Parts: sequence; structure tokens; C-alpha cells
Amino acid sequence: MRQDPFGRRQAAAGRRRGGGMRLWVLLLFAGYGAYYWFSNQSVDPVTGESVLIDRSLSAEDEKALGLQAYREILSQERPLPADAEVSRQIRGIAGRLVDKVDEVEAAMAAEHGLEPSRFSQGFEWEVNVIDSEQANAFCLPGGKMAVYTGLVPVAQNADAMAVVMGHEIAHALLRHGAQRMAQQKLSQMGQMAGALSGMDPQQQQMVMAAMGYGYLLPYARKHETEADEVGLMLAAAACFDPRQAVPLWERMGAAAGGQAPPEFSSTHPNPGTRIRNLQALMPKAMEYRQRFCGQGGL
Repeated sequence: MRQDPFGRRQAAAGRRRGGGMRLWVLLLFAGYGAYYWFSNQSVDPVTGESVLIDRSLSAEDEKALGLQAYREILSQERPLPADAEVSRQIRGIAGRLVDKVDEVEAAMAAEHGLEPSRFSQGFEWEVNVIDSEQANAFCLPGGKMAVYTGLVPVAQNADAMAVVMGHEIAHALLRHGAQRMAQQKLSQMGQMAGALSGMDPQQQQMVMAAMGYGYLLPYARKHETEADEVGLMLAAAACFDPRQAVPLWERMGAAAGGQAPPEFSSTHPNPGTRIRNLQALMPKAMEYRQRFCGQGGL
């Protein structure tokens, strides 16, 4: 047999072996990813949805992570004194919302024929007001909350502020942080699979972009929509007026200068989509308000 002086046969064989190895690496990671996905599914009783939460992450672990993050934030952004007027007002709103958490969780779980998880029973609720132009607020696992003073002129009233704070509390109740951690773990598996399989950086970037648009961003928007609903019911049950949610989000959109990115590339719903969802939820919210507040709360 005539020898190939340029080694074309050897090169072709090497490519085949390399391609086969890449395929096996991808299949192994895909198999583990599927196992991780299915073995860490649970049902959230408040939403009735199946969610991905790493079973190795306990409620105490989440609480500790939330406390650590809270301390870091407060070490960098000093809160206002507890006796400041705005601090007292915000704490008053938070107290009314927290008082209704168990009842709202139970009511929403009952809608799906489920028992509430009572995940928040171990929360040590705390709220601080941070002097900043940001129109923002957050609630971390464990019940650690903060409201930025820049939100006050946008909210304009206690009812709208309660809608925002209820939304943030809902993120913590629904364990959205833990869900994002599990999603990030899957994302890291994908990155590792791409690197070990021999994909070049451009190919890896394309795969991660596709995963972001097809999986991570839709999940983030879903979390926002879930928090909108639970937060609205919480505000209504605490005897705030849920109808203030629509003008609030109109003002939030105006405060952002109408610069929201297209919904498919955003972690948040489009303002118009969000407002339509809230309008559709309003009859239910008003029913919650009457149910938990009686005629005097209307």
C-alpha cells in the first residue's frame, strides 16, 4: 500500500477520535444535568408549580446566606436611623405585610389543594431604609429587607409602597434565590461541558447565549410574575389598596425613562405585560382584601 506522505489518514483518524470524545463528554454532562434536574424538583404549594431547588440547600443555609449578604450591604450603604420618620413608616408597612404572610400562604396553597410549606417560619424579619436615589427595595432569604429612599417619591403612598414590598417579600417566600442558584449550577455544568469537550470560546459563548435566552431569562421573568401575584395578594390581605399597583408600575416605567429592553432579552416582564397581568389579577386581589379585612378594609 502506498504511504500517505502528508499523513492525511492519520489526521482524519485523529479528528474522528476527537469528535467521538467530544460527543461522549457532552453526553455525560447532559446525563448528569438531566439527573440533577429531575432529582431536585419539588412543588411550590403557593404557586402549584414544579420548581428546581437543590435538595442539599437547607432553609438554614438560605437564611445564613441572606444574613451574610445583608450585613455586607449594610456595611457599604448605611441605613437611616430607626427613629427617622420614613423608617417608622416603612417598618409599619412591613409589619402589616409580615403579619399576613402565613394566612396568604395558606390561602394560595389551598387554591392548589396543597398544604403551605411554612418556609418563612424561621425568618427573623428586619427592615432598614437606605438613603439612596435608587428606586429599589429587596428582601433576602431569612426576612432581611431594605427600602431605598429613592423609591418613596415614585411610590407616592403607603398602598403602592406595600405593593413593592409585598413583591420583594414574595421572592423570599417562594425561594427564588435558591431556584436561581440551582439554575446557575446547571449553567456552570454547561460551561464545563463545553470547555472539556474542546469547544472553542466562540462556540461556548453561542451555547451559553442560547441557554440564557431559552432558559435563564424566561425563568427570571416567571419569578417576577409570580412575585407580582403573591405580593399583590399579600398587600391586599394586609388591607392596602391593590389597585395602586397599576399606577405604581406606570410611574416606575416613567422613572426608568422608557428604556426597558425587549422582553425576550430581559429578566423582567415588559412594563405593559406586567400591568396587564396585574389588571387581570385585580378581582382576585380585591376578593383577598375583603376576605381578610372585611367591609372596613374596603
